[in-house]
Amino acid sequence: MSFVNHKRIALLTELKSEHFDFPRAKMLRAAFERCVEEHFLAQQIGGLEVRGLMVTGQSRVGKSRELKSLVTEFNESGTLMADGRPARVVSCLLSGRVTFKDLGIKTLKSLGYDLQRRSPTQEYIWERVVDQAERQGVIGIHFDECQHVFIDGAKSNKIFLDSFKSMMKEPRWPMMLILSGVPTLSDYIRSYEQLEKLVDPVHFDEIRLKRDRDQLVKLLYCYADSVKMNIDELVTPDFLARLDHACSHRWGLVIELLINTLVEVKLSGRNHLEVNDFAVQFATKTGTLMRSSPFTAPDFLQAFDSQKLFEINS
Repeated sequence: MSFVNHKRIALLTELKSEHFDFPRAKMLRAAFERCVEEHFLAQQIGGLEVRGLMVTGQSRVGKSRELKSLVTEFNESGTLMADGRPARVVSCLLSGRVTFKDLGIKTLKSLGYDLQRRSPTQEYIWERVVDQAERQGVIGIHFDECQHVFIDGAKSNKIFLDSFKSMMKEPRWPMMLILSGVPTLSDYIRSYEQLEKLVDPVHFDEIRLKRDRDQLVKLLYCYADSVKMNIDELVTPDFLARLDHACSHRWGLVIELLINTLVEVKLSGRNHLEVNDFAVQFATKTGTLMRSSPFTAPDFLQAFDSQKLFEINS
């Protein structure tokens, strides 16, 4: 008996490949394009520093997804820089505490460089980063979850901040940095004026239902239509409020729950969604009882704290 349901895999592949165009994507792209143009000028004129981005937002609002999509699109575009070579940006996920030396090793891995030397020095590692980036035409590095490199009051914070600034001012091969993370990241960046002046801030908001109701409805139809699922009777003000609250106002959690629900209902042979379908998937993921759920409780706003829901849902 196979442990792989190929119908489920096909549905998940289709839905997870779907990319909903949020208005914020245009804002991010415009800021990114300005940074690329600054790098082009730095190559063409020489002696200019480059700019970068600081992308912040609460966990699960969709920062990583938007940035991954943008970086992939850029890398596949074959955009030529002033030196005639197509430019690339590499991404490096930071999870947990790292030293600046660790960061250099992770960055080299993202550049595809196998560090052979035993016990290399920090200086040697970062020399290889600059060298490999220049050789490969890598004009930028995206450090995701960048808040992990900082600790309140730690002396190492100054090292990271100054080094990020130096990477963007490196005379041989300056690199556009994209630093993304939770809102506390901006506090660290703003504490170092020389770096703050080099990065343009882009903030991703959580869902605010009064403002984002139409956007939420469009997202639901976008994913439902891709698998020919009827949601006309589902999309009511009450359901939207329950979905928003159950997902702690995070776009990423909404998309994840929506995909899981669409897949399971589609596999069951039905072609329309009901509120109870979301209650089932929410209970499955969180281990809570279906009868005590933001999708079933009459007084869900009072009964469930959104922050506690986020803790059990992420």
